[in-house]
Formats: sequence, structure tokens, C-alpha cells
Amino acid sequence: MSHKIAVISFDHWNYDAHIVIALQKKGIESFHIKIGDFKYKNIWERILNSLSKIFLGKNPKLKKRQDYILKQLEKSGFQNQILVINPELIDLEYHLEIKKHTDKYIAYLYDSVSRCPVKHLLEGVFDEIFSFDKADILTYGFSETTNYIYFDTPEKAAIQKQNFVYIGSIDNRLKFLNNFAEHLKKQQQSFIFYAIGKKAFINKLKQLFLGKNKNIIFQKKRFTQNETLKMYDESEIIVDLVRDNQSGLSFRIFEALGLQKNVITNNKSIIFYDIYDSGKIIYLDDLHKLNEVTFNKENFSNAIIKKYSLNNFIKNIFQL
Repeated sequence: MSHKIAVISFDHWNYDAHIVIALQKKGIESFHIKIGDFKYKNIWERILNSLSKIFLGKNPKLKKRQDYILKQLEKSGFQNQILVINPELIDLEYHLEIKKHTDKYIAYLYDSVSRCPVKHLLEGVFDEIFSFDKADILTYGFSETTNYIYFDTPEKAAIQKQNFVYIGSIDNRLKFLNNFAEHLKKQQQSFIFYAIGKKAFINKLKQLFLGKNKNIIFQKKRFTQNETLKMYDESEIIVDLVRDNQSGLSFRIFEALGLQKNVITNNKSIIFYDIYDSGKIIYLDDLHKLNEVTFNKENFSNAIIKKYSLNNFIKNIFQL
């Protein structure tokens, strides 16, 4: 009998689908329940859901999405392992039902507990919880992992179009990012900084009429992974800015590893990882020291690339 593994997630940025593909390449029967794939049956169901939110303060879609998970599991049968990414998006009662469909129920937290609370899920739900946040690992006893390189390393780098690149969400990192750009201007460095999200239009207005964050390009639509990797590949240095209340490494770091790119980050936790010893990643908390930054010209070693590969991530999570 073949090993069966299900991955449950929203997969907003399309990272999680790579886990399923990698498992399938190993001959494992695996499928992805993408919660965001739930669709209304018709326009009337959508209208009723909107009316419920407005007049009753309830969102039936949240329940329907979770019912969708159970229906997909019933179709696919019993699983040897189920991995849920960002489990806080699912209610406790549904977790207990999902758990009945597997021998081993695992969670992976893409965010810190302070940003995405899971304390109500810490007892009697999961057989193992993984996290990349070192503070949470120490506090709650989670199993340690990291994000991963989800793509094959290109044979050669693209032609460089700018020195620095940043792609991230619209949040409280904007002020630091804009100040970063001001320093780059003084050094006559080229850069392209994108902030993406629903508040893009508001920030464009602030930029136009108030002159705020004038060095940042705001847009609502997300880039595809291929578009993101292309822009990173066309840049010399990737800028990584840590979110508040997070001490783990973002996917941006692992994209840099796979593309053999230099990184400047204000995430202090980077100094505790072996990749920091490469000399290709610089921790910078003071922008005035920007002109002192120098990088190692050598590539990340094959051992480092293998350690942070998707295959190694799968081996660690599923004990394969």
C-alpha cells in the first residue's frame, strides 16, 4: 500500500503546492487541499453570505470552507499523514474532525504565535508542530524547521538591471524601506522597491498628495513566483525586512539562496544561522553603515543549498 499525505493550506503565495509536487515525484500519493479553492455554488449564495456578514455579523463562508476540507478528505480516503500550514485559520472542532482521517497530524506555522495565535490548538490536537520562529520554538517546544528553496537553481544568472530589490506586503516596514531608499540615492545605487496589498490605492494617494514613501511602488496585484524570481535574479542584492514580532527567516532568504544572491536584512536572528557565515548575507540595523557593506563573491556552498532544499524540508517534516 502506498504512503498517502495530504497538505491543507490557503497557500496565498503558492509556496505550499511545491511540497505536494515534490512528494509526488518521490512516488508518494499526495494531494493539496487549498482552502482558498472553495467556490460559492451560485451568485445567490454569495449574496446571502454578504447579507449575513452585514446584518448578522456572521460569515458562513468560513464554515463552508472548513466543510470543504472534510469533503475533500472523505473523497480521498484515510491519510498516513496530514500537514496543516497556518492551522489558526481552522476552528478547533474542525481540526479534531480532520485528525480522524490520519495516523499523524502535523502543523507548520508560517508566522509567529504573537501574530497568528494558536495557543488554543497546542494541546490534544497535533502530533507535532513545526515552526521557523526561534523564539516560539524555545517558548512552546515546537519542532524546528525553516522555509525552503522551492525551485531549481538557474544555470546562470540573468543580466543585472538594478543593484537592490524589495518585494513585500504593505505594512509597518514602509518607513524603514523608504529611508533605506534615501540612503541608496545618496550612494547613487539603483533600486526597485515594491509594496503590495489591498491598501495600494490609499498609499498611492498619500504618495501623490503628501509625498509619503515616494521611493516605493505600490500595487494591489501580487507578482507570480516566476515574476518575483525574475526580478530577484535581475538584481545584485535582495533587501529583506523582518515583520514585527517575528524572528524566523522569510522565503525571501531562501529565494536568495537558490539564486545565489546577496542579502541585506534587518532581521537579527539571521546571525544564528549557518548561512550567515557565507559572507553573502549582511545584518544591518543602522542605515548609516550601508556604505561599509561588502559581500563575499563566492557562491553559497552545495552543502548549504542541499540543507535548505525542499527535499530536505520534506524529509524533516514527514520523516521520509
